[in-house]
Parts: sequence; structure tokens; C-alpha cells
Amino acid sequence: MFENWDFPRVLPVGAILFDLLFILMAISIEAYCFNSRLNFDKKTSIFYAISINLFSSVIGWVVFFLIQPVLPIQLKSELINFVFFNSLKSSNTQSLVILAAFIIFFGTFIVKVLLLRGFTFLLNENLGKKSEDNTPNQERQKWRYLSRNKFISNRLVSTMLIANSLSYSAITLVLLFRMK
Repeated sequence: MFENWDFPRVLPVGAILFDLLFILMAISIEAYCFNSRLNFDKKTSIFYAISINLFSSVIGWVVFFLIQPVLPIQLKSELINFVFFNSLKSSNTQSLVILAAFIIFFGTFIVKVLLLRGFTFLLNENLGKKSEDNTPNQERQKWRYLSRNKFISNRLVSTMLIANSLSYSAITLVLLFRMK
């Protein structure tokens, strides 16, 4: 499997460094949103932001490397030209870039919401505790908990949408400054 494996001759160091910058920007913006809107403490907010952004970045790169081989030759050359030289040659490629940006935004949003829900579910400290017996008072508390859980779930999604929008806006600004 790895007998013909070799290091690449050209490394896109600029793209790697910009991806690291974008991840750091997204972590700080999203951690602030989690802290202020979901009332997590700072340590928990930073932990969730780091985990979500690293996992979604890895998932994004895996999807990119799975899709890249099936792209047409013209699109591959435009992609390589953009990664290494920061320019697009064809004018019709710009519309594809805008479409891809929307798809990437909403795909990342869905992945981050699923990851945040999964992490909050897995790290819930009441997860392993059993309730002893159900009295009418406990039934009311259960319904309150379920309605509160639904409210938190809606708040989680809206907070993730705001955090993702803010981080993508900041990344877009950096890309616009990079182009000039």
C-alpha cells in the first residue's frame, strides 16, 4: 500500500498556514459565542470550539481529497492555480467558487451542529445516573426537562449558526485583504 509513497515535491505552505490561521480565528470567535450565548464557562467554550473546528477541518479535508480526483481537468488546474498562485484564470470558475462557498458553509454548519450536539450529549454528567421511581412530581420535572432540552437544542443550533457565520465572515475579510 505504501511502497510507492513519496513526499510531495511542492508543498502549499501558504495554504497550510492560512488554514491554520482560519482555524485559530474560528476557534476564538466560536468560543466567545459559546461563552456568551450558551453560558458555558470559558474553558468549556474553548474546548468545544477547538474540538468542533479540528474535527470539522479534518472531515472537510477528507471530503476534499475524496472529491478532488473526480473533478474535470480544467477545474483541477483552476484549483491548483488558486491554491499555489491565488488567482483564477477562467471567469466561469468564479461562479463555481461562489456555489462551492455556499455548499461548504452549510456543510460545515451541519457538521458542527452534529458535533456540538454529540459532544454535549457525551459530556453530560447526568448521562449515567438512573432515576429511582417516578412520582407525579418527577413526571412533571421530566416534561420540563424535555421542553427545556428542546429549547436548549434550538438555542444550540442558532448559536452555532451565529458563530459559524461570524467566523466565516472574518475568514472572508482576511481573504479579501489577501487578494489586494
